[in-house]
Amino acid sequence: MSAATAFDKELDARGLSCPLPILRAKKALAELASGEVLKIVCTDPGSIRDFKAFAKQTGNELLAQQTEGELFLHFIRRR
Repeated sequence: MSAATAFDKELDARGLSCPLPILRAKKALAELASGEVLKIVCTDPGSIRDFKAFAKQTGNELLAQQTEGELFLHFIRRR
């Protein structure tokens, strides 16, 4: 999946550390329809591990994770 991947909503979680990016992502996903994609932008390196676990626990699909400099991008499709 490339950086130009289509998404329906973007969540800016820069400067936040666990568990805030996960909590905000959960709220944002609740506002999306099934099948829509949420892009989350984080600065917390632990978010890579956190979003893998979050997707597994919630049944949402983790489409991709990318690192761009100090940013960690996560793409999650709502179940």
